Amino acid sequence: MTETEIKRQQLPSPRYEYGGDDYVFVELDEEMSFDANFKAQAITQEIRNRDLSGIIEVAPANASYLIQFDPKQLHANALIEELQTLESGIDITDYQWDATVYDIPILYEDPWTHETLMEFRERHQDPDATDLEYSARINGFESVQSFIDHHTGAPHMVTMVGFVPGLPFCFQMRPREEQIEVPKYEQPRTATPSRAVGFGGAFTAIYPVQGAGGYQLYGRTPVEVLNVEQELADFDESMVLPNPGDLLNFRQIDRDEYDAIREEIESGTYRYTKDTVEFQPHEFFKNPTRYNERIVEVIS
Repeated sequence: MTETEIKRQQLPSPRYEYGGDDYVFVELDEEMSFDANFKAQAITQEIRNRDLSGIIEVAPANASYLIQFDPKQLHANALIEELQTLESGIDITDYQWDATVYDIPILYEDPWTHETLMEFRERHQDPDATDLEYSARINGFESVQSFIDHHTGAPHMVTMVGFVPGLPFCFQMRPREEQIEVPKYEQPRTATPSRAVGFGGAFTAIYPVQGAGGYQLYGRTPVEVLNVEQELADFDESMVLPNPGDLLNFRQIDRDEYDAIREEIESGTYRYTKDTVEFQPHEFFKNPTRYNERIVEVIS
């Protein structure tokens, strides 16, 4: 990564909309940016901290957020006034939050996603290449390995969780000019292995369960991001891991390490490599290279 500051984005005035009787949707910008996502993270965290009567669920997204509330306890207009006050009072340059940093091992070019992507080549932009080969080529990388090195070369922030329960959307902590971008399949697949690591637009996603999908398939992680029965110790507080605002450090592994981790997962003895940092947007904006190195150090 270059040692340059992240270019800041000037956000427009937020757009507030009613969603039936019990939702308020707020759009902070029409496109994803660190400024927009960090602002969504900050506002939704502050709403949770204020513990307003009537709030049911708070869901940050890439450049927006959604709040579900009980209209018998809280009027939509009163909620919007509270959100407007928060929005005007939060400067993300001065904001910070506790973020969990997770080590996420990935077996790139694994046999399971490879079998799947080859089965659906007629739905892909380049039927003669694998998803990694295609992604490396259109992003100007000389080889698949150099593309993988870039994908694992800086941590990813979880910007939102959704689409299906427990699916984290992750945005790599790099300046815009260093971001990888790839289109989704021309037609979605009808099958994707659970724990597949996919990429679409500028986002990495980890598929928590087997199902349909349209992201380019790069590999598979042996660890779970959704544990409904919460048998694993790291899921004691929630069946979903990680949460928006957390950071993932993707790490390339071989088949032997993949199998060893899966054995521990299936026996219920696996413990995730993780630690907590105080994420400081202003330090990240100032020098993303050095700040990313500091983040990764806590789990090294």
